[in-house]
Order: sequence, then structure tokens, then C-alpha cells
Amino acid sequence: MEAKVITVQDLAGLVSIIDVCSQRGAFRGEELSGVGRVRETLLAEVQAQQEEAPAAPAAVDVPTVTPDNSEEETSD
Repeated sequence: MEAKVITVQDLAGLVSIIDVCSQRGAFRGEELSGVGRVRETLLAEVQAQQEEAPAAPAAVDVPTVTPDNSEEETSD
């Protein structure tokens, strides 16, 4: 059985889905506390993962190649 991986983006997406559903009235009043707990747990994990994420490496200077115009000259 292959292990499944849930990314930080997946968790952030779940938080967004909960927010949208809440705004649209998808949850009954008695469900709100449970949904809120799940949302806060997911949000805390997203924030913890973002703090642990290494900074992106500095940009690398890539040499640019300029076209040699001598080949474009043709005699008619």
C-alpha cells in the first residue's frame, strides 16, 4: 500500500473550504464548534509548517546567450 502525502497547500485548501462553507451557511449551529476546532487545528499546522520551511535559495545568475547577427546577413 502506497503512503499518501498531504501537503501544506492541501491543509490550507481545507481551511479555505471551511471558511467558504461557513460563509455560505453550510453548517448548523451545533456543528460550528466542532468545525471551528478542526479549522484551528489545520491552521495551526499550516502556520507551523510555514515557519519550519527553509528559505528559498538565492537566485542564481544564469549566463544569457545573445544571438550572433552575422549568420542572419545574407546576400541576395
